[in-house]
This record gives sequence, structure tokens and C-alpha cells, in this order.
Amino acid sequence: MSATPATTLLEIHTSALAGMGSVPRHFARWVALAADEDHPDADLGEELFHSCLAEGDEALRTLWSRHLTSWDFAEAPQWAPGAAARTAERRTAVYDRLRIGSDLRKALDDAVPVAKIPGPTVITREFSPWYTPERAAARSFYWRAYERKLRAKGWPDTAVASLDEASRAVVERLSDPEQPAARQAKGLVVGYVQSGKTANFTGVTAKAVDAGYRLVIVLGGTLNLLRAQTQRRLDMELIGQENILRGADLTDVDSLVGVDYVGDDADWPDFVSHGARPSALGAFDVERLTTRDNDYKSLAQGIRALEFEKREPTRPLHDPANLHHAAARVLVVKKNKAVLTKLVKDLKQIHGLLGELPTLIIDDESDQASVNTLDPKKWEQGRTERTAINGLLSQLLTLLPRAQYVGYTATPFANVFIDPGDDADIFPRDFLISLPRPDGYMGVQDFHDLDVVGGGEGEAERRHVRGIQDTTDDRLQEALDAFVLTGALKLYRADHGVPSGPFRHHTMLVHESVRMAEHAELAQRIETMWHNAAHVSTEGHTRLESLFEKDFRTHAEGSLPFPSSYTELKRYVYDARQLINKGGTPVIVVNGASERDYSQPDLDFDRTPNVWKILVGGTKLSRGFTVEGLTITYYRRTTQQADTLMQMGRWFGFRPGYRDLVRLYIGREEQLGRGRNAKTVDLYEAFEAICRDEELFRAELARYAPLIDGHPQVTPAQIPPLVAQHLPWVKPSARNKMFNAELVEVRSPGVWEEPTAYPEEPDALRHNTECWAPILGALSQAPVSLCVDGSPRYDARVGTVSHKDLLTVLCDLRWSVPERFSPHLQFLLDAGQGPGTIDDWFVIAPMQAGRNDARILGHGPFSLALRKRRRGPVFGAIRDPKHVAAAKRLAGAPNLTGNAMVEQNVRPRRGALVLYPLVESEPRMTSDGSVDPRDLVMAFAFVAPPSTAKGDRPLVRFRAIDSTKAEAAIIDRDDKRS
Repeated sequence: MSATPATTLLEIHTSALAGMGSVPRHFARWVALAADEDHPDADLGEELFHSCLAEGDEALRTLWSRHLTSWDFAEAPQWAPGAAARTAERRTAVYDRLRIGSDLRKALDDAVPVAKIPGPTVITREFSPWYTPERAAARSFYWRAYERKLRAKGWPDTAVASLDEASRAVVERLSDPEQPAARQAKGLVVGYVQSGKTANFTGVTAKAVDAGYRLVIVLGGTLNLLRAQTQRRLDMELIGQENILRGADLTDVDSLVGVDYVGDDADWPDFVSHGARPSALGAFDVERLTTRDNDYKSLAQGIRALEFEKREPTRPLHDPANLHHAAARVLVVKKNKAVLTKLVKDLKQIHGLLGELPTLIIDDESDQASVNTLDPKKWEQGRTERTAINGLLSQLLTLLPRAQYVGYTATPFANVFIDPGDDADIFPRDFLISLPRPDGYMGVQDFHDLDVVGGGEGEAERRHVRGIQDTTDDRLQEALDAFVLTGALKLYRADHGVPSGPFRHHTMLVHESVRMAEHAELAQRIETMWHNAAHVSTEGHTRLESLFEKDFRTHAEGSLPFPSSYTELKRYVYDARQLINKGGTPVIVVNGASERDYSQPDLDFDRTPNVWKILVGGTKLSRGFTVEGLTITYYRRTTQQADTLMQMGRWFGFRPGYRDLVRLYIGREEQLGRGRNAKTVDLYEAFEAICRDEELFRAELARYAPLIDGHPQVTPAQIPPLVAQHLPWVKPSARNKMFNAELVEVRSPGVWEEPTAYPEEPDALRHNTECWAPILGALSQAPVSLCVDGSPRYDARVGTVSHKDLLTVLCDLRWSVPERFSPHLQFLLDAGQGPGTIDDWFVIAPMQAGRNDARILGHGPFSLALRKRRRGPVFGAIRDPKHVAAAKRLAGAPNLTGNAMVEQNVRPRRGALVLYPLVESEPRMTSDGSVDPRDLVMAFAFVAPPSTAKGDRPLVRFRAIDSTKAEAAIIDRDDKRS
């Protein structure tokens, strides 16, 4: 073993990697150069490097993790042509550039595995690249400070690199702040509910000000609390202590008058510190025009607050000679008419400068308040009328010709349906970016088993969801007991080595009604139940022990500490109850009667050491408000608005160290409406339907995001007709307009396609069933067994039909929403016209054990599946997941292997079609014993073979409804197709 100390080796490697910059280079040469002067005798061989990694040298591993991850994530670098980011091929390209041996490559792979995670999905117009890696690296003062802060918070290298990539995708699509011509870009960033969108726009802000944007306006929600939360986050993680103090002396109390955070925020020492005023370090200062406690009131220092000193007075501010020496101004303002009116009024008084000022407007929760909701039919002739906030946003964009608008939301549909023909509105005409699901995020898949069919309970539901039904009573006492029990389990884990930071707050959310009077009654009821619960009595412990054994032990995460018995947990139950009772009451009512509700000390998650409370409220506890430490949710409120329902999903988010303790108590039989129109709804099912819509929306974006010949397949203006087939409940905000782009063809070689818009009328159902008669007659009488790669085996009746015969059937089918299937039919018609694309189809009719005795038009037997329509006439998922792989393999998927029956039926130009005869209730029977075709839905799914892929043609094709206005995104309804 060499005598070279580990610290010396680390120093040499640090210097060598820093010298390489953003490009991996010949490793042996660069370490030799780094060691030459100070450590000429150091052992620089790969053997020592390998040994240090094998022995667990954490400092060396961390250093290489940072650089390897950065190279893994680099976007289309010239040094790795054709090697996609975050792949083994990219890592190999890195090693080849470093010229290191196979043993060291393996050691580095073991120490720093390739993070094979998805990047952001980008739908974009073509743009002129300006934010090059070289330019970003040359000016990166605030981004580097933010990056260091994230690492100090414990962010892994992959998470930092992912944020770097996603924020770069936004900034590079803004206009170059140095360019002579003024141009506005407008975009939308779609995240997940409570998934860290603030981190993304903080990163965007850091990179934007580094690049030259000198006014940043952040619209931070509709409540003072939400605005203050956003202000504090930016101050703490980006702006930093020196910019907040602005020269004030921490040892001089008098100089700190009016300075926020110092002395009343325990986290002040954790705020970013730049080491000195950034302007003294060769960068530029950031001046805050709002503070934690003060929203924008007026330019307190007069218009001078927005006067920028120019080094070259004869040149415009956006000239590089001036721009990079000027301080940036940041405002975090509430989406409030009075506040924004003052800002617009003050900006109007500034003459000349606004046309030179590169500005970034970030709109958090951009589908709330920002969208124009006035009915166009009621506008005065020739005049666009706007809601207050939308109108003020429009004025801001008009006043600031160099302003860039970026909206952030988890429910994007209202933004997507804004009128793209209104240049003064906020339609994301330039880009739409869907952020990947973050690692550690607890979201849709953790609460809903989207691949379980037939209404069965899946693993996610078993672990986390507790239904409230007529047969279960209201389960409120059980939910309260679960809140105490999970609090005790958090304290137990903190005592047994689990980091306690995530356990600082412990909350329960109760959301039953929108009515404030009912909130007060519910809070009183919970108070009474709480005090009668006697959690630390013999009776209470018996009840808690029963819940502990039947629920929490059953679903405990094996890698986390868990008590061997309830007796071991008992003392923590007492401590948990004390924390919840602190202040005399376990309950806080938050219903928006006034802003005072949100300034309750017990609700301040930033400044209160421990918030252990039960929160009772309504809408104000949903959008934008992060309920820290949320573990138990009790939800029974009904609504018919899908985005409203989705935003109430506060149980989504990050739950480190306690995700196995999270429980959702949700109404499964709730009354919606009153009187004659009342009906019973399943809220869990409603959430699942919305989740499916959202997942389909993201999947569609991902499918059409890849460029074809360097050009976008789809632009943001073409998104509405793409998503309309999945989101029938969303209506465009401009009702007297229609989108001029009509979806004509969706090409899907190798993709499982599953139509869902089947008719409801008995005659149409009978017609469709009769159309399928030739196909039913072509199926084998005896079932065969199919399976792929160890997936569950299933029996099916099978047969082969020509492409022409199948098209005869498909062309004659009736649909409740014809435009949903017509683009797929066009693809299949087009595929059949060229030679060598598709010959025939392998048809599969799966059989279910014990349910295979149905006859259809005299043919059979068949298995009938029970399915429900989820959204009007549209079904939810129809498929059984175990059927998908075999169909894909039969259609030529190369990465699967089937059993003998599957493999002997694979052909180069063969597709696969799976038949699902469905019923929605007990069907009627005909005289010959067949199912009455008026009660039968002949559903199907298909996978077209790879041979139907025609070169580099886009996967989607549009046509202009009015060809004389082919470039128009929208047209008046008077111009609709004939």
C-alpha cells in the first residue's frame, strides 16, 4: 500500500477534476499535472484509487459522485455524441474520455451507480440557443450558492443534477437578456402536488439573475402566509444573509432595525452566506423590494428603487457593459388586486427604463386567480374583458416588453386551454415542461393501484387507504387514534437512530366541508372526542394496541425501527399526546375567515419548533399550503371540479422516515348534491380517475416530446386537441373559440392502445357486437395458454385475421366520442396501404377461471369482464395488466420472450388485438343462451407491429380546420369546418 495519505489523494483529485471543468479528460495526465508542484512523489496509480474506493473512502467517493453525476446528466455534450444522458452508454463515454481501466471503471460504477431516472419532458417551439454551458459556467454566482445550500440540506448529487437539468430547460427557452430586440417568452412548468416546484423556480431564478435578468417578480399565492413562505424560502436559500443585512452590523442592535429574521428566526444561521456582499466579490447584489412581513406596498424609496446605475450611460441597460454590474431586484407579491395595482401604478411612473429591463415573472399556482374566467360571450364587441388579476398580469406584460412569464402548477389544464390567440394573456406559447416525479415523492402510485382491474384492492390501497363507508361508521375515532399512534412511532424512531428532522412537525388534516360554520362544529366534536378518548388509560391503550397490531405492524417498513410490541411503544404514546395537547387544545381551525387564521403561532411551520396538531378546514388548506408532517388525513368533502379535487390531495408529498405510517381515511359513499339530484359518490374512485387523467397527460407529453429531424413534433398550441381525448371534463376558457389544430392521426407502433369511449345506447351496442361476429367466429374453440418472461400465465381463445378483415370491423364501429378513436383508425388505415407494413392480427380473447361460460351471437364460450364508466360515457382502465406483455411480444416487441405458444405465433408484420367483452351490470340473455348484445360492450386493445413505423415521420399529425388560417392556433366558431 502506498504511503500517500488519503487527504493528499483527495486534494490531487479535487484539483484535477476542477481543472477538467465540464468535460471529462485524460485522467492520468490531469492528476499528474495537479500533483506536479506540491506532491511530486504521490502515488497516482489506478490501484491506489481503486483501493480507496473499495475501503469506503467517503470523501473521495463524494467528490467523484459529484463529477460523474454531472457528466451523466450533461445535455447532448459534444464529447459524447449519440450517448443519451443517464445511461450506461454515457458512463462508458465518460470512462473512455478519462482513459481509465476496467477494474477502476467497475469500482466507480459500484461506488456511484448511473442514476437511470427520467429527465423533464419538454414540449417547445423552436428557439435560438443562447444559454450555452460556457455562458452558464461563466456567470453562476447565485446558482453555485444555491447548489451548495441544497447539498448542505442533504440533497444527493442526482437530485441536484436533476434540478440543474430541469431549471436549465426553462432558462434556455427564455429570451437572451442581452439581445438588442425585445422579445417575450411564455411557458408553463408542470410539477406534482407538493413535489418541490419551489425548488425548481428558485433554481430558475438563480440562473436567470446570473444570466442578466434584473427584475424578478414572484407571484406567491393568494394569502399572506403563502407569500411569506415563498419570500423566506428565496431569502434563505438564494438571496442570502449579506443581501438581507445590506451592510447592517450583526453586533449593533440599532443597525438591525427593520431587518427581518435576525433575532426572531431560529434558522437564521442556516441562511445562505456568500462570505461578503456579492458586489465585493465580483458579482452583483440582490435588493429585496418585499420582505418576510411586508408585501409590496409601494416603492418605499421612491422610483429610485428601480433606477439602475449604468456604467455606460449611452448604452441601454441590457447591454452587457451595463447589465452584469447592475444589482437585481426581487419582489415576492401576493396575487391580490390592491397589491398588483400599486405595482403597476408605480411601474407606469418609470419612463424609458422599462423597455431596457430584462424581467422574469414567476407565477406560482398559475391556474389559480391568474386565468381569465370571464365568459367571452358577455364581452363588449371588439373588446377583451379580463378578471382583475389576469388584467393586471396583462398590464405587467405590456409595461415590461422584455418580461418572460413562467407559470408553475400541478393542475395545468386551465392554463393549457387559455386562448393562445390573445397575445396579452398567459398561454404558454413557447414551452410546456413536465417535471419528473422526484425520488422519495409519495404520490399517485402510492395510494392508487392503477393496474388493478375489476375493483379489487391492491397493495397501495391496503397499505395506506382506509375507506369510510356506511358499514364502518365514520372512523373518526380510529383516525384520531392513528394520529396518536403514528406520533408515538415517530418519537420511537427518533430515539432509535432515524434522523428526527422530518418528525419536527406531526399533523392530521380533517377536511369534510367547505362551510365555515361546519368547521367550528367539527372542531368542537373532535375536541370532545379527543378528551373522551382517554388514550393513556387502560381502555385507551387497549384500543391503540389493537390498531397497532392489525394495521401499523402489518404494513411497517422493514428497514426502519419498529417496536417489538405495543408495550415498548407505551411511553412514547404519553409523550405524543403531550405534544399534541400543547397549548391546551389539539385542534386548529383554518378556514379563511380572515388572514388571522394563518398567522396563528401554532400554524407557523417555519418559526414554531413543533407543530403537532389536528387541522380542520376547507379550501384554504388545499392549494399552495404545505401541511408539514402530514401523516393522517380524514377527507370527506365532495366537489365536481377535478382540479379542485386534485389540489386537495395534501397527502401527496415527501414523507422521509414515516411513509409507511401515512394513512388516508376517505369517504367511499358520500352524498353529492341535494334532493332529487343527490347521488352517492366514491371519493377514492374520483381521485383515481383524476390521477389516471394526469398520468395519461404526462405520458402523452413524453411520447411526443422527442424531436424529429431536429424539429418539434408538437408545439404548446397543439396540446389541447391532444389531451382532449383524455380530459372531457375540461372546457376551453374561450368558449366562442375553437382550436384550429385538429388531431388527424396518432401513430403507435409497438404501443398498447386501449380505446375507452364506447357507446351507451343499446342499439349502438348491438350494432358493434354484430360487427365483431366474423372475428368471434375465427377464434379457436379450445383455449391455449399464454405467458411472457415469467409473468402470470393465462388461457385464451385465439385466432388470426387479415388486416383488411379487421379494418372492415373497425371502420363500422360506433363511438360515444368518435374523435377519440378516429386518429388511431387513420393510422391503421394508412398502415394497410403501403406494402410490407402489416399483414394480419393475432386476436386474443382471455378466459377467466370460473367465468368462461358466456356466449355471444352463438359463439363461445367467452369470459365477461365487469367494468365501470369513469367519466361520463368513458371507461377507466379496461385491460388486465397480465395480458399486456404477451400482446406486445406477439406484435414483435424484441425485449420480451414468450412461451412456445407465443413464440410460434410471432411474425414480422403481425399485430396483436385483445378482445374484452364487457358488461356494466347483470346482462339480459337471449333465447339461445347468448348475452343480449344490447347489454354488451365489445371493448378491445391493440398493439401495432414495429413494421408500421414509417421512418422518421412524427407520431402525430394535425390539420388546420380552416386551411386559409393554417398558422392560426385558434379560430372563431363561425369558421368551423363544414
